[in-house]
Amino acid sequence: MNEDKIFSLDKDVKNSLAWEEVSCEHIVKDEWIDFKKSSFRFPDGRIFEPYYSYSRRNYVVIVAYDTEGKLLCVNQFRQGIMEVTTEFPAGGIERKDNKEYGDAKDASSEDALQAAKRELLEETGYESDDWSHLITVPSNATIADNYAYIYKAKNCRRVAGQSLDETEFLNVQRYSPEEIEALISAGKFQQAVHIMAWLLAQR
Repeated sequence: MNEDKIFSLDKDVKNSLAWEEVSCEHIVKDEWIDFKKSSFRFPDGRIFEPYYSYSRRNYVVIVAYDTEGKLLCVNQFRQGIMEVTTEFPAGGIERKDNKEYGDAKDASSEDALQAAKRELLEETGYESDDWSHLITVPSNATIADNYAYIYKAKNCRRVAGQSLDETEFLNVQRYSPEEIEALISAGKFQQAVHIMAWLLAQR
């Protein structure tokens, strides 16, 4: 198969499948989120509503190995599922306007790699000089407009204590690759994008 065909959709195909947003109501729009209710015109001309979506800032996820080959993880409460989870260090990319949402491709935002380094240091107290970018992917293309920037950091070493935000309460844990696999298999590694990050880091 032609690689160009794999990586790009024909313009006519895109146009024939695209929906047109015909109205948008901002149900909640504050400093944290822009939660919207929209109506769309389908390719066949019908208009349907409601479709709900939200805007949030982009974020980073770091698959971080220490000098012993252990994975740095954090435990923290996640209000969506009302449970304490095990996951990789992660956090939002800072915006100069200090909003928690906006144009996902806003050039004025903090550099993603710098955000990854900052979040790793703040959440775990570890630093690395060996970074690689794994992928940038929509966080949830069905309902959200933000992107996840996934990084791998090797040979991380502890240089400081944690420096957490006022809403962060988390512990740092170190796991072997086999223990990460076991957590995932048992349904105890409960962030889908983080599981994807782990699988990509193994390639």
